[in-house]
Amino acid sequence: MQRDNQQLHVETDAVRGGSSPNIVRWVLGISLLLAVIAMSVIWIIPALS
Repeated sequence: MQRDNQQLHVETDAVRGGSSPNIVRWVLGISLLLAVIAMSVIWIIPALS
């Protein structure tokens, strides 16, 4: 932690109190892929019949 001209600079990990292992990105990516596949199936199956 540093003070420069009345500004407080704190490291990102110190403010969060932990680390960010990027699990949220994987969950969002997989969820997006599954949503696109589900919507495609819902649209394609009725179009074939």
